[in-house]
Amino acid sequence: MPDTYLPARDAAARLGISLASLYAYVSRGKLDSRPGADGRSREYRADDIERLIERRRAGRGAAQGAAHSLTWGLPVLETQISLIRPHGHYYRGQSAVELARGGATLEEVARLLWACGDHDPFAASPPPDWPPPVQGLLRHRGLPPLERTAAALPLLALAAPDAHSIHPQQRREGAARLLRETAALLAAARPGRQPIHQQLAAGWRTRHPHVPDLLRSALVLCADHELNASAFATRVAASTGASLHAAACAGLAALSGPQHGGATARAHALLRQALRARHPEDDIRERLRRGDDLPGFGHPLYPDGDPRAALLLEMLVDARPRLPGMSRIRRLVDAVAASGGRAPSLDLALAAIALLHDQDAGAGLSLFAAGRMAGWLAHALEQQEAGGLIRPRANYAGALPTRLR
Repeated sequence: MPDTYLPARDAAARLGISLASLYAYVSRGKLDSRPGADGRSREYRADDIERLIERRRAGRGAAQGAAHSLTWGLPVLETQISLIRPHGHYYRGQSAVELARGGATLEEVARLLWACGDHDPFAASPPPDWPPPVQGLLRHRGLPPLERTAAALPLLALAAPDAHSIHPQQRREGAARLLRETAALLAAARPGRQPIHQQLAAGWRTRHPHVPDLLRSALVLCADHELNASAFATRVAASTGASLHAAACAGLAALSGPQHGGATARAHALLRQALRARHPEDDIRERLRRGDDLPGFGHPLYPDGDPRAALLLEMLVDARPRLPGMSRIRRLVDAVAASGGRAPSLDLALAAIALLHDQDAGAGLSLFAAGRMAGWLAHALEQQEAGGLIRPRANYAGALPTRLR
């Protein structure tokens, strides 16, 4: 069957382009043409035109799919670090909830996330005392923990040994050192060999004996959560060849936002108001009537409730069932469930742990950051070893330059 050819105007109209663009397509080899019947005009092969249209449609579909992937959508890269299912999340195939229940420490989970095998990067010498610039930051007691840590990490990178090593064990020893340094900065303490959950608990200055174990479980549950905003920011930085310190700074910056780790502070404020209210249920109904959001409730990946929050709140109740304020928080949780069916998220559980132990909102966020640092470092290590620059393209939707119109 002979090929079908279209006149120039019909071909341009079919493609939705100008005649000038049509001629450019031919010059670039995208379209086949032949002389028209009158000997002066040209005709354009219909099969080439249809092929161009199909490619354009496929490109638009890919662009739409990529855009959707950036907001709780399709997977955009491969990882062996963590897996999320509606009933819980897993670290390299092991249930995070079961690891927390079983007494795992953050250091043990970090070794799992970093695929250390028999190598224990935490067995290396602990970090030395802080350099003078970092000591100066720690003397400013008014600095919030997250901001203090974000300011200190670039200073620590200047003196970090093997900051750009390609040796897997050296990289993991650097990650272990950085994890300990981060926890110490968040706790305004000196780095050392003490388990991270005990170091954070000491900073809380509480007499409750259950606090170290509660913080240990919280750190384990916070350690990673697949490709969230802060993990993605970390991977993008690591893909450029940046050091672990620099990649971790990117993660900290993303965590600080109110739609990510900052939601812990918003949940803390909600709980604090509930503890002051005579009837928390009435306050919840009024919030819902106004259309206000409820920070700390609901999670898109856990339609039946966040199992991380469920375990931590269960541990709170088991350890201190008569802890002042616990009954009001339970009434608040029940009121939200009755009004909208939303269960507590990790943010609310971290806020409750901090508030019920007389800590400010920064303590819950520090707990989140100390735990999640293990996951950020896992993603940075995985990205460094996989190689390749993460550089997505944008779909431009603004005004076109005059020459392209």
